[in-house]
Amino acid sequence: MLEYERQLQESGAKYIAGIDEAGRGPLAGPVVVAGVIMPLDDSELIEGVNDSKKLSEKKRDKLYDLILEKAIEVQVAIIDNDTIDRDNILNATKSGMLQCINGFDKVEIVLIDAVKLNAKVPTLSIIHGDALSYSIAAASIIAKVTRDRIMMEYDKEYPQYNFAKHKGYGTAEHIRLLKEYGPCKIHRRTFIGHFVEV
Repeated sequence: MLEYERQLQESGAKYIAGIDEAGRGPLAGPVVVAGVIMPLDDSELIEGVNDSKKLSEKKRDKLYDLILEKAIEVQVAIIDNDTIDRDNILNATKSGMLQCINGFDKVEIVLIDAVKLNAKVPTLSIIHGDALSYSIAAASIIAKVTRDRIMMEYDKEYPQYNFAKHKGYGTAEHIRLLKEYGPCKIHRRTFIGHFVEV
């Protein structure tokens, strides 16, 4: 998972950021973008870092704490459902990525999962980057855990939708509850029109 990072280090890069998002597909809640610059010395690597979707919640939570502890820099951008509806999900995601990049102090190049982006520093888009790059995988864990915790807070505010379980994704249960109760203020109006009147 360090092939890209090692190549960039060989060409002289020291501060390599990974960026990923969580929540592009759900019917409710924000999209969360995270960017991390991790130490890449062999002695500093965190064992078990992988695409967040391949990890259990317990493992993600443990790695989340380790990444925050070891990271050189961490940036998180939370883009709400109103912005997603206004700008569309891809532009909202790109906006979050640029917020993270612009927030870094030391970044030289950015590895991004699948999205092509024009930024103040060079970027490299990697298809399935969260499974191929250590830095992107670390960012994916920060983004996923951050978003899951946000949705668990929303579950307290809107318990009828069971957000703690499905995190806003379009599961059969969520769609059934959406039809029963109608949308709440965190539902993405541009996403739910297939299921209910908005």
